[in-house]
Amino acid sequence: MTAPEPSAESAPDPRGGDAAALVDAEVMAELVAMRASIDNIDATLVYLLAERFKATQRVGHLKAAHQLPAGDPQRERNQIARLKHLAAEAQLDPEFAEKFLNFIIDEVIRHHQAISAAGGPAQVGRNDPKNQQSQNTRTNGRTSERAHERAHEQTTDHSR
Repeated sequence: MTAPEPSAESAPDPRGGDAAALVDAEVMAELVAMRASIDNIDATLVYLLAERFKATQRVGHLKAAHQLPAGDPQRERNQIARLKHLAAEAQLDPEFAEKFLNFIIDEVIRHHQAISAAGGPAQVGRNDPKNQQSQNTRTNGRTSERAHERAHEQTTDHSR
């Protein structure tokens, strides 16, 4: 014999999280509605990133076919400057935007290097001495994925 499933009315909304035990139903309803909006934005970000990576994969194949380096420090600097400006206009911390973009760029270059390794000669990437100085200048000493996570943790107070 199985236990009856909880009704929709009695099952707590998972978006309520730990706050459900701390606030009244009206505040919880408002919080859940706000978090539903955030969840939708997060889903949109995931799909946008997927589309971005599909485009950068095509770039990686083109670079590999023409023996171009995986990294393009000048393009990266231009993109960072452009997106920091956009971030400021959008009232998003430009330094956070830079960290986020650096995280994406690192992943894109890793993909480009893998594409190149699978289909052609090794390519010059961020870890090549030719690119090391510009990478150090651009990343301001960022050394790990954890740096991105810390940046995200510092900004999450605005999203919850």
